[in-house]
Amino acid sequence: MAPYQTIKDWPEEDRPREKLLAKGPQSLSETELLAIILRNGNASTGASAIDHARLLLSQFGGLKGIDEASVTELATVKGIG
Repeated sequence: MAPYQTIKDWPEEDRPREKLLAKGPQSLSETELLAIILRNGNASTGASAIDHARLLLSQFGGLKGIDEASVTELATVKGIG
């Protein structure tokens, strides 16, 4: 997949929202679930919501780390603040 490709360019069955509706939440990865919550990527970098979710999960060590992060810590991430 080419970098900076939007999720709308993906095959419909691979898109997180469509996958959620068709197969349920258990069929999605943490990255896909977080991407749905985020709704958008980072327009300034061209990163998709999936790219942005991967970055957040990596930077904070998973969903638990994101949950435990302060608003100030989250706001330091470009596109969140």
